[in-house]
Amino acid sequence: MTDSATPHQPSDLTSSLDGYDSYDAMPAMTGTPLVIGIVAGEVSGDSLGADFMQQMNNLRDDIIWVGVGGSKMQAQGLQSIFPLERLAVMGLVEVMAQLPDLLKARRELLTAFKAADIDWFIGIDAPDFNLRVSKKLKPLDIFCVQYVSPSIWAWRESRIHNIKAATNLVLCLFPFELPVYERHNHPAICVGHPLLRTIDQTLLETPINQCRSELVWHNDGLQQFFIDRFDDVSQLICVMPGSRRGEITAILPLMLDGIQKLILLDPKLCFIIPTVDQNHQYIVQDVIDKRSEQLRAAIVVVYDDSQPSFSQQAIAASDMVMLASGTATLEAMLLERPMVVIYQLNQLTYQIAKRLVKVPYVALPNILADSAIVPELIQEQASGDNICRTVMRLLQPRAYAEQLNDLLTTKHLLQQQSNHGPANSVIEQWFLQDNFKP
Repeated sequence: MTDSATPHQPSDLTSSLDGYDSYDAMPAMTGTPLVIGIVAGEVSGDSLGADFMQQMNNLRDDIIWVGVGGSKMQAQGLQSIFPLERLAVMGLVEVMAQLPDLLKARRELLTAFKAADIDWFIGIDAPDFNLRVSKKLKPLDIFCVQYVSPSIWAWRESRIHNIKAATNLVLCLFPFELPVYERHNHPAICVGHPLLRTIDQTLLETPINQCRSELVWHNDGLQQFFIDRFDDVSQLICVMPGSRRGEITAILPLMLDGIQKLILLDPKLCFIIPTVDQNHQYIVQDVIDKRSEQLRAAIVVVYDDSQPSFSQQAIAASDMVMLASGTATLEAMLLERPMVVIYQLNQLTYQIAKRLVKVPYVALPNILADSAIVPELIQEQASGDNICRTVMRLLQPRAYAEQLNDLLTTKHLLQQQSNHGPANSVIEQWFLQDNFKP
């Protein structure tokens, strides 16, 4: 099959794998390690990459992983060539400033992949970077996969031609992404977001007060914060300003403006900010330390490396979530917590994006529902007054129940449409495209 083949779903391919109980039984690979190049460009990509690597490692125990990733991918066997933070640049203007180093990073990767003689290349998100890498690799008969579709469903559909030139397969996280690939006859499979498989189901089965007690019990910082106020909290709000330094410095101050006004209306409100690592904890705390004593007293910033799903626990222990747009909105929806989305970009980046993007929403729950079920406060709308007003409105029982019902409906629909594993999808498409040579 060539790139012009019609997209397939794995359910169509069962007969192709008859006789193979597991991937390591495939005769062509016996005694030959599979060398996979893999690159993630940000923290959320690190989680996606680690999930894919774990699935592949469960199928085969002699895979050699080469590329770039964070701590989760490294735990699955990747020795990262350089820190993934080097690629984690947000915004059009910001990327231009870092362009020389990004070009240098690409050259370093291609050299490493050539030396390792990779069989596959898996680009995890970061399409502007990864597609340029895969476009160099595909002509070398390396099987190239883009895991997370570029947002061609939202803007610049013409990019499909570059995607076809650079990849053998695109793994989509959401069903609304498939039609564009079907229109252009390029292999694409909806594998669903790994959070659909990895979200801690016990958090959904545990009452919120018990979630809160267990979260505090296992963390010294939270114990210290709540020791004098545990029975005197009106609402606990989880605050997630993003994982990149640029997001934190742009969005967190706006959130703090809103929090300052919220605690004037309700001094018993408390806020928890879970961070992805200790460095982010320092960055967040530094921003908060510049604020008033009253504000500092209402917020606890926590990182806990002993609990890999700590952010999910923080969401489940909270009454609602105030967050930047991104993967965290999906986490909140799957954990069935109402939310308010707050986001701000560099003004020039925003104006350019506003003219290009053809969908009216930025939050995943809204895009999935094709409706504004979650409030979005973007750019000038993300003021302290608007944040305070929107959060207080959502905390009212009727508004809270309405959003929760909409989130549940959207969650169940997404679960029904996402049931293919990424590792098996890649393997099966590889078979179809004659890259398996017995």
